[in-house]
Amino acid sequence: MARVLLVDDNPASRLTLQTLLQAGGYSVDAAASAAEAVGKLDEQEYELVLSDLGMESPEAGYRVIAHARRMDYSPATALITKDHDESEPVYGSDSTLVEPEDVQGLFTQVADLISARARRRVRRQMRHTAA
Repeated sequence: MARVLLVDDNPASRLTLQTLLQAGGYSVDAAASAAEAVGKLDEQEYELVLSDLGMESPEAGYRVIAHARRMDYSPATALITKDHDESEPVYGSDSTLVEPEDVQGLFTQVADLISARARRRVRRQMRHTAA
């Protein structure tokens, strides 16, 4: 069962997404703030980190994603957004935006992100073994 860290300061959104992801077969830890998420990232390994774009501050979601990307275990990362303005810049050109209103799309994106992470890890292990 893939481990997902879900970060959202809105209790209703967090509980709804957590319930959906658990029903989809994922093991989900939830955090209500960037600080709580950073602590969980340092304590556990996750295949995927989903962080709300804006939480206690406009940059809080970006801080969570940046911290996750520095972890040795390299979790897949994505930003959750409900009302993203396409003209607004997004953290890094490789950031994935997940829109939770589309439940089937949410499951597809989560599965794709976790699969891509697994493929990267296998390629990295194969290169390391061949070296």
